Amino acid sequence: MPVYEGVIDRYREYLPVSDATPNVAMGEGNTPLVKSRSIGPELGCDLYFKLEGMNPTGSFKDRGMCMAIAKALEDGKTRVMCASTGNTSASASAYAGRYGMEAIILVPAGEIALGKLAQAMAYGARILAVRGNFDDALEIVLRATTEMDIALVNSVNPYRIQGQKTAAFEIVDELGDAPDMLSIPVGNAGNITAYWWGFKEYWEAEHSRTLPRMMGFQAEGASPIVQGKRIENPETIATAIRIGNPANWENAEEARDASKGAIDSVTDAEIIDTYLRLARDEGIFCEPASAASVAGLLKVAANGEDLEGQTIVSVITGNGLKDPSTAESTARVELEYVEPNYDTVMGLLSNGNGRSH
Repeated sequence: MPVYEGVIDRYREYLPVSDATPNVAMGEGNTPLVKSRSIGPELGCDLYFKLEGMNPTGSFKDRGMCMAIAKALEDGKTRVMCASTGNTSASASAYAGRYGMEAIILVPAGEIALGKLAQAMAYGARILAVRGNFDDALEIVLRATTEMDIALVNSVNPYRIQGQKTAAFEIVDELGDAPDMLSIPVGNAGNITAYWWGFKEYWEAEHSRTLPRMMGFQAEGASPIVQGKRIENPETIATAIRIGNPANWENAEEARDASKGAIDSVTDAEIIDTYLRLARDEGIFCEPASAASVAGLLKVAANGEDLEGQTIVSVITGNGLKDPSTAESTARVELEYVEPNYDTVMGLLSNGNGRSH
């Protein structure tokens, strides 16, 4: 039985690679598509969760990073650089380390989840904490990578989008057709762009009969596309999408408009409510930004749209272990300390207390 290497190996014919392109791989892609047992039946639809947190570094970023690193190696680069709210830094650092490259990461000081920063540290990246936001860091990176011999691996790198589009291929391959709707978080807007490209390419190749409506969701405090203007100081608990000026803004609007979809926002309260519900009712522990895709879907239904009978995929972009402090601060579950005594434990259990919500 052949070993699954990664997305370049699996989807080479749909990617801009040649015989000179290294097959950079760490087992990325091939992530589960899990059917909802609670939220979907409530909405009357066949809802599936695309669990991108099952990628090697715990987020969808690995799909595009393998392509970015492969093309950087093909061009003879020895250093890569990115600005990041967390997941990109982890992915870039991991792949750079695996292939003998130096990773230089710029992060907004104090605005990155510890789980993600810890990953970049462990992978040995050089980390510069910018006293500003993500957009400030990205401006520096864009200039530095044009003036120095360093490969840019943010999602403005078109190879990142090419790799990320493979998630759309996987969905069609597993369902047998494109879903009626895809809901997805929107931060820098590269992922909604990538999925749309992937669905279109598979449709043009006649692997699917239809194209989905693309439904993107930003956090209310970081919703420049929804508000139609750059947000100078974006704020949200969903750090992965705390971006005020998305690099792929125009591409995201094109995906929205061409698919007859929408880009809307959800509040932090809606994100956290959904984050906890996904964990407790669906068994899915995701980072807060991932919950925005499902919170948005619930909002669509609450606003009166009939989802009955539709096939819908919500993209769960990252693992909950990326941001353990959010679980600690929002789960509202206290440890119950007991003596090592069987009768004491049985006494507590016989009180009939159910699980917390």
